[in-house]
Amino acid sequence: MKQKSNLLFFFFILIFLTNEIAMAQESKSSFDRKWWKEAVVYQIYPRSFKDTDGDGVGDLKGIISKLDYIKSLGVDVVWLNPIYGSPNADNGYDISDYQAIMKEFGTMEDFDTLLKGMHERGLKLVMDLVVNHSSDEHKWFQESRKSRDNPYRDYYHWWPAEKGKPAFRPGAFEADGSGWRYDKQTDSYYLHYFSYKQPDLNWENPKLRQEIFAMMNWWFKKGIDGFRMDVIPFIAKDTTFPVITQEELNKDYHGRWDIYMASGPHLHDYLKEMNKEVLSKYDCMALAEGAGMIKETALNFVDPDRKELDMGYHFEGTNLGYIPGYFKKMNPNWSLVEFKKIYSDWDAVYAKKGWGTIYLGNHDQPRMTSRWGNDSPQFRVLSSKLLTTFLLTMRGTPYYYNGDEIGMVNAKFDKIDDYRDIETLAEYEKVKNAGGDLKQFIEDQKTGGARDNGRTPFQWDATKNGGFSNGNPWLKVNDNYSYLNAKVQDKDPNSNLNYFRKMTRLRKSNLALIYGKYTLLDKENPNVYAYTRELNGKKLLILLNFTSKNAKVNTDVSIKNAKVLINNYTTVSKSTELRPYEAIVYELK
Repeated sequence: MKQKSNLLFFFFILIFLTNEIAMAQESKSSFDRKWWKEAVVYQIYPRSFKDTDGDGVGDLKGIISKLDYIKSLGVDVVWLNPIYGSPNADNGYDISDYQAIMKEFGTMEDFDTLLKGMHERGLKLVMDLVVNHSSDEHKWFQESRKSRDNPYRDYYHWWPAEKGKPAFRPGAFEADGSGWRYDKQTDSYYLHYFSYKQPDLNWENPKLRQEIFAMMNWWFKKGIDGFRMDVIPFIAKDTTFPVITQEELNKDYHGRWDIYMASGPHLHDYLKEMNKEVLSKYDCMALAEGAGMIKETALNFVDPDRKELDMGYHFEGTNLGYIPGYFKKMNPNWSLVEFKKIYSDWDAVYAKKGWGTIYLGNHDQPRMTSRWGNDSPQFRVLSSKLLTTFLLTMRGTPYYYNGDEIGMVNAKFDKIDDYRDIETLAEYEKVKNAGGDLKQFIEDQKTGGARDNGRTPFQWDATKNGGFSNGNPWLKVNDNYSYLNAKVQDKDPNSNLNYFRKMTRLRKSNLALIYGKYTLLDKENPNVYAYTRELNGKKLLILLNFTSKNAKVNTDVSIKNAKVLINNYTTVSKSTELRPYEAIVYELK
């Protein structure tokens, strides 16, 4: 009898293993599995994460001290905003030394300790690559501006003044809006798409490209796992700098300068060269910040047959609701139908090849709960959980910004003196110089796009400065830290924090949420976002009520026998009428 039982046991084990192998083969044949496709990326803004030395600025040791917390989230990859040597005109996006650590953040030894600690915990590290421009204090630029025949002159874009003023190009962080700056020393103008403290590098110069590739290889040999590439579509320029009329801009570039700047000659030649010289040598991930990237051009960056980059993120979603002609002034009545169309259309871009991303907030955006949810006391928690559900059930690698896991919201500063961001300060000066309404400008930033809304220090606990620093924080901590913080939420099973942890586990345990086909349902419903994810016979239904009222959904999908995998309410009600900001994920039978 015992022998018969053993035989039955081994028989069932054999059947189980055979099924597992068959499923694995089916999965392998139906989609190309990559670790960076299956990862959840957690973005850390180092300046605002955790300060350990009391200077009011977050540092690498602060991140090291929180590695166990980061691991507990269920994320796989950490993307660090720039930590390189920098005079800090644009919070580290003005780099003066690509192979050094900003003194405020610590030392290279601290970085090595951080990287080791992450890898020991199974976490990967992605650095921010900022190579469209450098700092004007970089040694390359310091040499470049000395004389017209300096060996580093062609590392940047110069226009001799005797040819007249160069044709207009926009400078995003300048009060006068110009992307050219006159430099008296050589009687020339230099190009800067952002601040005059950030001169654009000349990628047309092969020596400059080799310098950048050598630097990238240096970081990979240290053991990093990839790069997020800041405004990488802007690196290629038409060095004749022709006059661009508004008519031409409207005709060829949808009236948008960012699309023009992302359409430079040889751009994809440079990215192919980068892949050959650097990226192809490592098991890494390469992400394009897709400034100016549109649906028609997206696959040019990420089609694997082209051997350029792995994925990119677009701005069409985060631009929804902004009012043209205003600096990031938002219409609070943005359309969910349009929101659904944007994300559905972008999903279709990568339906057959390439790979996309999904995000709702980052260091350049207001807090996602304030922007896309409802930060009132009644609905803050529910709407934050709803947005987390959306991010972690869509196809594409999700990028999740630090602090959003506890539902941090906009600080809504009342005075321009409270802001530190170079972009907001420049826009304030534009309004001031034009005799505009400065009070209204400040009001607009509370709900709109002031980048400092997303940069306020992380709220760890209810102690002074939210546990971020014992010193004077570089940017004010949101006043709500006494009740909105990680320590309180860690102990609460129904908190935003623990919901995020549940969602990362759910995503990892369901390949359908990663690789599965996406199908939009009830498309014209103005209140509910409904869709399915389907893979190898497994089908999941996601229902999201984006409003503060009960809302009905019509999907023609029966949920009678469906299993609820997660719900952001403490009680579950299988109904076609969703409660305010309700989010439900069903497994359909």
